[in-house]
Amino acid sequence: MSAPRRPWLALLAGLAAGLGLAVAAGHDWAGPADLLRAATGHDDLRSRLLIDWRLPRVLAAACVGALLGLGGAVFQGVFRNPLAEPYLLGSAGGAALGASVALLVPLGLPQAPLLAMLAFLGAWGATFVVMAIARLAGTVDAAGLLLAGVAVAAVLGALRSFLMLALSDDTVNLQVVLSWSLGGVQTPRWPSLAGLALATLAGLAATLRLARGLDLLGLGDTMAAGFGQDVRGFVDRAVLVGAAVVALAVAFGGLVAFVGLAAPHVARWLVGPLHRALLPAAALVGAILVTAADALARSVLPPAEIPLGLVTAVAGGPFFIVLLARQLRP
Repeated sequence: MSAPRRPWLALLAGLAAGLGLAVAAGHDWAGPADLLRAATGHDDLRSRLLIDWRLPRVLAAACVGALLGLGGAVFQGVFRNPLAEPYLLGSAGGAALGASVALLVPLGLPQAPLLAMLAFLGAWGATFVVMAIARLAGTVDAAGLLLAGVAVAAVLGALRSFLMLALSDDTVNLQVVLSWSLGGVQTPRWPSLAGLALATLAGLAATLRLARGLDLLGLGDTMAAGFGQDVRGFVDRAVLVGAAVVALAVAFGGLVAFVGLAAPHVARWLVGPLHRALLPAAALVGAILVTAADALARSVLPPAEIPLGLVTAVAGGPFFIVLLARQLRP
């Protein structure tokens, strides 16, 4: 086996193993015989449960993770900052604020497309606010972006909490909104899952079109401009694409922290820094991480379910602390 293929085979094998384990995991674990009966089309209740409920949720979790991995890789490339992450830079918080408006405010429009649209607008707006603050302060380094992102995320979180307290009533279950905010993949119907899968593939294609520009940005603005790149225009376009994939992930999975930070780093260790390989690798790593985290969320404390965002925060917090210490080390 050639060396360049080994990381990809390992990622695909890891994803297949993660999907199989996640389908089996839950309050009532499914054994190999149960999975085989479901895969061969048996119509008993247990097989239908696995095919109609558990499998769509597992595949949706994989799509959400892939989108978060793509968003994290794009933001780290745009900002040339290994600490850049949708959650920390305010994009996820902006998407969550927009989605909370869709859930709480009766706007008279179908909720599913309205949630996706407002999540996208919130993610895009929050990211540009962070960039504007950093530029006004005269800094776009790791510390400046991180501080601006933390501040914006805190304000957005406060606004979201205010909306939840002020607008929830007997017609809007606050527990449902709070559970969504803490992160959690809902089981979609098969048509919705097909739409999410197609949108994930479209996000991968859109981010791959940015690969060469992201590689040039890594050389610095002057070098990128010397190769004929419109740096400001490219950055704005890349942020738009990154915000779109993050908004889609938040719309389907709520706030899931640190996946967008960890997935690109793991992918970079496996396939190197060039974005043509890094982006799909980050998508695969993100899919594996969220699939595994969702399986843990469903099976650790049965019959209760731990919010997905809490699982990824507990696992990703130490990872971020290690990266921050390495980044700030003189």
